[in-house]
Amino acid sequence: FILLFLFYKVSHTTKFKMSGKGKGGKGGKGGKGGKATSAKKQSQSRSSRAGLQFPVGRIHRYLKRRTASKQRVGATAAVYTAAILEYLTAEVLELAGNASKDLKVKRINPRHLQLAIRGDEELDTLIKATIAGGGVVPHIHKSLVSKNTKKRKR
Repeated sequence: FILLFLFYKVSHTTKFKMSGKGKGGKGGKGGKGGKATSAKKQSQSRSSRAGLQFPVGRIHRYLKRRTASKQRVGATAAVYTAAILEYLTAEVLELAGNASKDLKVKRINPRHLQLAIRGDEELDTLIKATIAGGGVVPHIHKSLVSKNTKKRKR
């Protein structure tokens, strides 16, 4: 009984290729007649089409989720947003990498991010958040720094 069941299962699950006009066969209407195999293009992500690393599809989904009253979101809005986010991330990481190199460390930590963001004027105005574990930027006011230390003669 088990063998019959297995034979039945195998015989009904295998697909046989039938002759005639099907997908990619010779003949039929239009197209190139001599092409035997279908040259189907590989699906390409919107991120790779735009030449980006950030996920365009995910950002588009988040944008659609955040719109009020079921408004529509254009396809290029997600690409543009992903490009902006990728540029800002690359900028911050480059400056933080420079800060970590100055301190002779190979790993970027929150302190390096803090120094990078607060050291750049434009990023400082853009990112006003508190970075956990970032510390403070070293700064001594001019009036507190003594210009000359006068030595008294006795």
